[in-house]
Amino acid sequence: MHIVSALIAVALALPTAGAPGSPQVPPGTTARPILSAEEAGPYVPENYLGFSGTYAAPVADPWRPPPIRLPHRPDLVVGPHGYASVQDAVDAAYRAGGTARRWIAVRPGTYTGTVLIPAGTPPLTVYGAGRAEDVRLEFTIDATVTPAQWAAQVNPDGRYAEGDPAWPMYQSCATKTSATAGLCATVVWAQSTDLQLTNLTITNTLLDTVDRGTHQALALRTDADRTQLEGLRLISRQDTLLANADDSRIARVSVRDTYVEGDTDFVFGRAAAVFTHCTFRLVSSRKPSGGVIFAPDTHPAYPYGFLVTRSRIVADDGYAAAPTGRLGRAWDQGASATGYLPGITPNGQLVIRDSHLGAGFDTAAPWAPAATTARPFSAPIEIGRNLSDVDHNRLWEYANHGPSAV
Repeated sequence: MHIVSALIAVALALPTAGAPGSPQVPPGTTARPILSAEEAGPYVPENYLGFSGTYAAPVADPWRPPPIRLPHRPDLVVGPHGYASVQDAVDAAYRAGGTARRWIAVRPGTYTGTVLIPAGTPPLTVYGAGRAEDVRLEFTIDATVTPAQWAAQVNPDGRYAEGDPAWPMYQSCATKTSATAGLCATVVWAQSTDLQLTNLTITNTLLDTVDRGTHQALALRTDADRTQLEGLRLISRQDTLLANADDSRIARVSVRDTYVEGDTDFVFGRAAAVFTHCTFRLVSSRKPSGGVIFAPDTHPAYPYGFLVTRSRIVADDGYAAAPTGRLGRAWDQGASATGYLPGITPNGQLVIRDSHLGAGFDTAAPWAPAATTARPFSAPIEIGRNLSDVDHNRLWEYANHGPSAV
């Protein structure tokens, strides 16, 4: 049996009672499936963060990131008497090279502009030298602009120039042949492994300046393995946080003690990501109904997408008055022309467990039809069900509590 599949092969009868202290009872319904304790067993951080390599041949590679520790003295400083921008400090760290970790302290203030962290950057810790609320990285960018418009907005002062470490990342977006900038519309974009970000607020300030249509506006995008996010505030509306991975290789992301705000698919991507002690807040200021939080596009052959544990999932007063919020949906990426193809199209995987679900969510049907294809949500509830069945959704709950857990 495949090394990863073996971890989730469960063929036990489902118990008739839920976890102690939780109103959720397995197996749930086809619209709201609940895991049993036995089924939930493999869905723990050690497994989501325990493999690297390719989806076709994952390798056991335990990654247990400890809390981010800050130095007595940083290597580089951004702000008064230091570098003028975070990008300048990142470029300096890249040019210094080596394999030792480097620390960039960002002094309190508002830093306007994008930050591109290229592959090949040494292990890097970028941290706010103060409260996250006081160290703000901001930019306004809408994915609906053309690549040429994106380039003009991102680089009006020539901060990205040929020969700069981030030039290839910039050029990959500026020279796109697509009609829109798409996922290049982000404030911070990181492609480097062993990156740590902490004590920062990252905001795509497009926010409520646009209609309730499709306006992707990322705050943070990460593409690489062993990315550690801690104590952040990530704010946008659609697609706030992209925890990304390429089509063939596993990328792991650990997110702790972080606040994420948005209204549409605002935590999405293909990475194997663990969210611990986080708060996700669905807001109604731009879209007053039907908002969605999670949208994983997990590789169909891989059992570990997103794990949300010991966290808070809440909605603002607009949703509390009219509970139409959705916890998530699969993102059937790349299947707009073909429709969902079992075993070929990504099939988002997510477990929300041991978490507080506040008021404002649709308790009968908390999972929406898939993005891109509108594939209806459906989950098996029979005894011995296959939790990685490509013919069904892979969005599950276990042992949650709160007003929307019932």
